[in-house]
Amino acid sequence: MPLMPERVKYRKMHRGSRAGMAWRANTVAFGEYGLQALDRAWIDTKQLEAARVAIARHLKRHGKMWIRVFPHKSYTKKPLETRMGKGKGAVESWVAVVRPANVLFEVDGVPEHVAREAMRLAASKLPIRTKFIARHKVGTL
Repeated sequence: MPLMPERVKYRKMHRGSRAGMAWRANTVAFGEYGLQALDRAWIDTKQLEAARVAIARHLKRHGKMWIRVFPHKSYTKKPLETRMGKGKGAVESWVAVVRPANVLFEVDGVPEHVAREAMRLAASKLPIRTKFIARHKVGTL
């Protein structure tokens, strides 16, 4: 079952704006390592699920994973070979709006080389450039 909202007030949405940088969800907040977006895009439920499965399979039930984006936005599509007009098309799928600096996934409880490989596998499933980031620990004496 794909990621999608349980219920929304209005199913058909405007395209909205993807401009600017992410000013929320742009640091590693839950885990130790993260996958950060470098491009802007709409990421589909299928792409998110493929990346999630890639991370989960590589971690082999070790550690913990967080998905930091959720597909709240619907997009519509009219049937093929349909004339113009006659209203907006039916909802095709759901997408997450991703801006540069958004953290997409986080992992914890695994060594860095395992997390780095898991994030590399996930990044290959996504339509954008990404970067592996780590939480910066405060130096203690």
